[in-house]
Amino acid sequence: MDRRKFLAGTAVAAAGATLAAPAIAQGRVTWEMVTSWPTGAPGLDDSARRIAKRITDLSGGRLVINVHGAGEIVPAFGVFDAVSQGVAQIYHSVPAYWISKNKAIGLFGSFPFGMTMMEKLGWMYWGGGQALYDKIYAGFGLKGFLAGGTGPQWFGWFRNEISTLDDLRGLRIRTTGFSGEMLRRIGAAVVTLPGGEVFQALQSGAIDAGEFVGPWNDFAFGFHQVAKNYYGPGPGEPCSTEEIGINASAYDALPDDLKLIIKTVAMSAADETTMDYETNNAKTVRILKAEHGVNVRLLPQAIVEGLAVAAGEIVQELLADPDPVVREVIASYAQYRNLMAEYAPFGHAGVMNARTMPFPEA
Repeated sequence: MDRRKFLAGTAVAAAGATLAAPAIAQGRVTWEMVTSWPTGAPGLDDSARRIAKRITDLSGGRLVINVHGAGEIVPAFGVFDAVSQGVAQIYHSVPAYWISKNKAIGLFGSFPFGMTMMEKLGWMYWGGGQALYDKIYAGFGLKGFLAGGTGPQWFGWFRNEISTLDDLRGLRIRTTGFSGEMLRRIGAAVVTLPGGEVFQALQSGAIDAGEFVGPWNDFAFGFHQVAKNYYGPGPGEPCSTEEIGINASAYDALPDDLKLIIKTVAMSAADETTMDYETNNAKTVRILKAEHGVNVRLLPQAIVEGLAVAAGEIVQELLADPDPVVREVIASYAQYRNLMAEYAPFGHAGVMNARTMPFPEA
């Protein structure tokens, strides 16, 4: 993808515009979807538009969803409030952006040293996660569904090599959510920016290092042009989950079959979008190394261990949070995470660790 063409889609600005109420004619409902992504953002914008089209198609045109990129109606970080207040009917974003509204929301998005995407879906479907998610979002007038993930995120792009926690102290690093809180605890200066603003901040020196999602998205934004040391994995975000949030009144007004279509499309997107990312992230790493001189590096163990201590402190504080809902969510999350971590050496982690020899290719 041409980065200039892609970034040109980020320049549209009509923040604060108000939409008319959903149009209902001959049994058809029209919703406006606002997103946190620049139009054309690989994976992210693709996922939002795929979800909208699939709901429209499966409903036979009874529920039509129009998609708007970040800034076209509201800013990237304004979609939650816009849908809660009825400015739009549905948004596509990530829960990690909303921890200032309720800390527990971040647990449904990404959490340091937490669940993988597969484990997160297990918690949501079979471990009580969806009921807790519904409980929190109902307080904001929303109905939410997880709708895809970006796979394990990377730690970030750095101009210089890093080897210890001391190398991170004082650095201005772009990240979000609980990953940002983890980095603050080890002395980094965390900067939260929408994805479309990260390249310019890196280029100008406003930030020293940063990440947005992972290889596929970050390559499209051109981060490799200004920072050549790319570190993974990103223990702050073992998975970053995408979501759709729907205005509760608009959702409740739908017949049951349209509600089921929305739920089913979201569950489908959870698989399809996640594997889209896994595939393209792997392909992009090869390109970054072979064609752009990027130094793809494993995050040093000394840094991983220091970050793990900071993550443990966050868990302890959430378990003692004055909000009983926060305590309820972190307890459920930790219980399911520990169950899966105990099993992992004999399941997926064990298989991945054993799978070191490459297959011959034709």
